[in-house]
This record gives sequence, structure tokens and C-alpha cells, in this order.
Amino acid sequence: MSTLKRLAISVGDLNGVGFEILLKAHETIKHLCQPLYCINYTMAHQAARLLHTQCPNDFSMVKVGGEFVIEAGKVSAKSGRYSYDSFKMAMELAKSKAVDGIVTLPIHKEAWKRAGIDYVGHTDALRDFFDSNAIMMLGCEKLYVALYTEHIPLRDVASHITFEGISDFLLRLYATTQEERIAVLGLNPHAGDHGVLGDEERIIEAAIAHVNTTLGKTIFFGAIVPDIAFTPRFRAHTRMMVAMYHDQGLAPLKALYFDEGINVSLGLPIIRTSVDHGTAFDIAYCNKASTVSYSNAVKAALHF
Repeated sequence: MSTLKRLAISVGDLNGVGFEILLKAHETIKHLCQPLYCINYTMAHQAARLLHTQCPNDFSMVKVGGEFVIEAGKVSAKSGRYSYDSFKMAMELAKSKAVDGIVTLPIHKEAWKRAGIDYVGHTDALRDFFDSNAIMMLGCEKLYVALYTEHIPLRDVASHITFEGISDFLLRLYATTQEERIAVLGLNPHAGDHGVLGDEERIIEAAIAHVNTTLGKTIFFGAIVPDIAFTPRFRAHTRMMVAMYHDQGLAPLKALYFDEGINVSLGLPIIRTSVDHGTAFDIAYCNKASTVSYSNAVKAALHF
């Protein structure tokens, strides 16, 4: 009997590159864990045919109901619904402890919306399903970035900068990572220039001071000027940062480590990791997709 951990793999949007990635990586991944792919036989073999190949004999699947015609590179309500149902199956397997963790392939947010799914993405659904205030963190061993706000309009970010909100976020981040040095970015250009360009940094700095006092040691520092935070000199002294909003952290992170980065959900009762890229509709079923991020996500899920 295999002693390898079992991971549920949600297949993502089947009109994108997710299935190609998991199929190409299967031969390597099966030696690291027991992958259980959340997809039914009909959809798996349809996707394999589009890739001019076949599912291997040891391709273990747990049936996810529903069938539709895959349309490479198309935003589709049916594909969106199937990607959600695959993800939901993975969550249920993890909740029942039938698997040791889950790894997710990319979904398409517009497809979820067209399918009538209320969640913006994986993390929102995880929070609701497990009744936990999960933190979204992306990156690799060289650099991780935790997002204070995630998928909200940029115009709404400033109103979310509150003493209580940031204090709670930083305490939860430390509790789940135990990282000893974490940089916290300011919101404004030049971190506000002492209030000349905005005063949200005063709130951020007050929250940092409060959290460090609560912890009894200096873990967090900032507010850091955002445009110097990702330079080599600064990154030499820290491998974890907190960004105030999505693109502040992820644009530079992906410029640096796009291929190898992963997505980790912190603060859940289960382990969940994911690739750090989207559905890549432009290369769907062209046999061009990289498996590096997926392989790293699997390895991270096995070592958390």
C-alpha cells in the first residue's frame, strides 16, 4: 500500500491550459503523491483527445458530474460551472479527510460569473466552505507576497486601510507562517511622503507597532516605499512582504518569478495550493503550457 500523501486536484477551466498541465506533469507528480483528479471519464478523455494523446492507465479520477463540449480559449458558463464543481469536489474530499490537501488549476472568473457562481474566485469559496478567514499569499521560496486586499476595485482599497483590519491581518499572517521578518508596503507613492501624498501610512505604521508589541518582538516593519520593495538590495533582507492591494504585490512578483510562483491559502483547516497563473486561453490545447508552477504547488502542498 502506498505511503504517499493523497492530493485532490481540481482541473480548472477545461477551455484553458489546466488539463494539459496536469496531464503533462502526471508522470512526475505520481512519484511525489497520489493525485486524485476531480473530473469524469468523458471530460478527461475529450480533453486528452484535443491534446492528441490519451489519459494514462494510472490516471485516478473521482467523478464530477456534467458534460459539455470543450471549446479551447472560450469563456463559457458550462466550463465555468464544471471548474467550480471540480473545485467543490476537491474541497469536500479535503473536508472529509479523504485526501491530505488540494491543488487547484486555474479558473476563469468571468466564466464563474456567467455560470451564476457567487464567488469571485477560489479563496472566497474556501473562506465560505471552511468558515475561515483565509489569507491569499503568492510567490516562491525566494519571495512570498501576502495580499491585504485581493479582488476588489482599486478605488475601494483606501477605505479598507483600517487599524483593526491591518492589525488582525498581520497577527493571522504571523500565526500561520511564523516568519521572523515581514515587510509591510505603504499604500501611496513614496509611502505617503509623511502625509504629503496621503496619510494611510500612519494607520499602517500604528498597526505594525501594535502587532509587534502584542507579539513581544519586531516581526513587521514599514510602511515601506512600494517602488523600492522589490529591488534586489531590499529583497536580500526579507523573503516575505504584505501588499496593500493585488497589483501592487503581484505585478512585480510575477515579473520576477512568474514561472515558478504558486498560490497558497493560509489560515484554513486544510492545505490548499495553486498555480500562480491564469487559464492562458491563447495557448489552450497547443501543448505550450509550462508545468513548473503546478509542480511547485504540488511540492508545497506536500510539505506544509
